[in-house]
Amino acid sequence: MNNVYLAADFGGSSGRIIAGWIENGHLVMEEVHRFGNRQVRLGDHIYWDFPALFEEMKTGLKAAGAKGYKVKSIGVDTWGVDFGLIDRDGQLLGNPVCYRDGRTAGMQKEVFKKIDLKEHYGTTGIQVMDINTLFQLYSMKGSAQLEAAEHLLFMPDLFSYFLTGTANNEYSIASTSELLDADKREWSWETIKSLGLPERIFGKIIMPGSIRGTLRSEIATETGLHDVTIVAVGSHDTASAVAAVPATGTDGHIAFLSSGTWSLLGVELENPILTEEARLAEFTNEGGVGGWIRFLQNITGLWILQRLMAEWKERGEEVTYSELIPAAAQANIGSIIPVADAAFMNPESMEKAICDYCASTSQPVPANKAETARCVFVSLAAKYRDAIAGVNCLLPEPLKRLHIIGGGSQNDLLNQLTADALGIPVWAGPVEATAMGNILVQAMTAGEVADMAELREVVRRSVTPKIFEPHRV
Repeated sequence: MNNVYLAADFGGSSGRIIAGWIENGHLVMEEVHRFGNRQVRLGDHIYWDFPALFEEMKTGLKAAGAKGYKVKSIGVDTWGVDFGLIDRDGQLLGNPVCYRDGRTAGMQKEVFKKIDLKEHYGTTGIQVMDINTLFQLYSMKGSAQLEAAEHLLFMPDLFSYFLTGTANNEYSIASTSELLDADKREWSWETIKSLGLPERIFGKIIMPGSIRGTLRSEIATETGLHDVTIVAVGSHDTASAVAAVPATGTDGHIAFLSSGTWSLLGVELENPILTEEARLAEFTNEGGVGGWIRFLQNITGLWILQRLMAEWKERGEEVTYSELIPAAAQANIGSIIPVADAAFMNPESMEKAICDYCASTSQPVPANKAETARCVFVSLAAKYRDAIAGVNCLLPEPLKRLHIIGGGSQNDLLNQLTADALGIPVWAGPVEATAMGNILVQAMTAGEVADMAELREVVRRSVTPKIFEPHRV
């Protein structure tokens, strides 16, 4: 098979190597290798096991070569904000720290003693969150590691660096840092200088569709792949996913919900919205493919349900999604929790946190797993309703449709609850939006796809979204 593109897609709990090619105008994909990703607590911090992930990626590349694919390019996408630091000798200065680590506690207060919050949002346009790169870096000021660093590489940049030997920063992933000028699409040097961060570590910003470099000779030999380029796709996984929304240019503003561990809900815009209204509504302006801005809210998503499932499994009460979701559909409980509240970020017991909140607010307390799950789904739908209402206040006309993409788009109950809460149709799919966007940006870079309009046309030919009409009460 010629002109095969490989997507290395890393999520918070697993990673995949997916092969894709265009056949008769349709995108065909095959999962080549899947592997786990876990957070490792060591000493005082929570880390990602980068060497193990890199080795798993190489295993996937070898598997692709063994299948006889003629691989044209590779694109890497991951979650946002986290990074590795490279020293002057090109070596990794320790495993990347996970955004759920506690090192950023109290950093917001310290940062905004030095810079003005409103002016800061007016430049970066990013929702202020403890997990953001800005606060991670500020917590490291004065550390030996930061002093020795020569390059800051976000996770997809880091994987690409060890594939090619070239260090650069892709736009969409850099935009999650809270250190980019949203209008200029370049580093906010004023912010960096004001916070006393080392300017030397911030590298060249490259746009999605740029070629990062070619596969290093030793990796080409090890994997059996040769003359393969590494393409900077929308390397923030949500940027790749949004690129694969099956919308047309006649749909008006394209509204999306990338549904997974996190829920990223928003619209594509030509220019950022940097107003005080947008800041107070907790919207963020992240970079997208084709120079678009992803104007969205970062919402705690199915992480809450994932934690519940893990908790029940640890207690020997394991339940499958195929059992839980139909049971939740029959449950009769309307209690709502504030899914973005710190109480649900990483509690010792998610089930207890939910029950305690419901009890403290005089709402019915979930009595079983089905009611607990329905409480989560109803709460997410309510949060989505509020987010869409916030977007509508900032747009010239209200949104008429929501595209739900990613793994969460398979949850029919949540999709219907969302349509009901919003009062507009929900189009669910594609499930593999991130991999599709990754692969098709590579195809666009190679000239096999002309532009974003044709990219989305390929998506529409390749998948059929499931439509959920709102139930009128």
